[in-house]
Amino acid sequence: MKYGISQDARPQAMTLLLAAGLSIALWFIPFAEILSYPFRIFVTFIHEGGHALAALLTGNSVQSLSVATNASGETYTTQGGMFSQMLVSSAGYLGAMTFGALLLVLIRKAVAARVVLAASALLILILTTVFGFITPMLAGSWSSLSGIPFTFFAGIVLAVGLFAVARFASAGVATFVLSLLAVQCVLNALLDLKTVFFLSTPFAPSVPTDAANMAAATGIPAVLWTIIWIAIAFGILMLALRFYVAARDRAFDAKKDLVFERKVEA
Repeated sequence: MKYGISQDARPQAMTLLLAAGLSIALWFIPFAEILSYPFRIFVTFIHEGGHALAALLTGNSVQSLSVATNASGETYTTQGGMFSQMLVSSAGYLGAMTFGALLLVLIRKAVAARVVLAASALLILILTTVFGFITPMLAGSWSSLSGIPFTFFAGIVLAVGLFAVARFASAGVATFVLSLLAVQCVLNALLDLKTVFFLSTPFAPSVPTDAANMAAATGIPAVLWTIIWIAIAFGILMLALRFYVAARDRAFDAKKDLVFERKVEA
């Protein structure tokens, strides 16, 4: 069996490659990171939202969600058992990767980019208002309250910006912005995992990370958890990319010299 890029996926693949090329180019252009800054903040919201969702799914409560100006984030939840702690700790990086992969699948399925952007804006708005503002206000601790101003500002600006693109941009521009969001989620998840890997080695300074939380919950070294997360993240990405571009040609009746082309979405 021979795999290649499906004919109907080539225009979408080109848009995705342009978005990936632009994202990578911005890393090497001085001061250009300001252009990718909103996307980085978006990915942080998705990362922290993964923690929050995992906490709720395991019967815990979310006390606060905050995003800092340096694009780092924190989510405070109540602690359940070991399984709950493992799921919550894993849901940040893997959640961002999964969200990026989901965007790739939706693009491939030709779901209207405007609809996906509007849904993403609604998601950011919910994370901002519920977990970034209401729950920390109810908690009332300084650690919860101090993150409110920038989190609320950034979340509202992102939500309004995404709604604006969904409402007023052309279909081509909306698709390109959606592709950028997908690429940024994937690339930043991988880059963050690389950083956590080095921070989890015995020679690195002691820094609070999700992998350190996993180590505290299970007794398994943080570096091993990071390796597991990296493997899972690449698995998610490979499945999404295979679904995105794969086609399969298969000869069913060689005697009649008939070849049927069958496109398989994997």
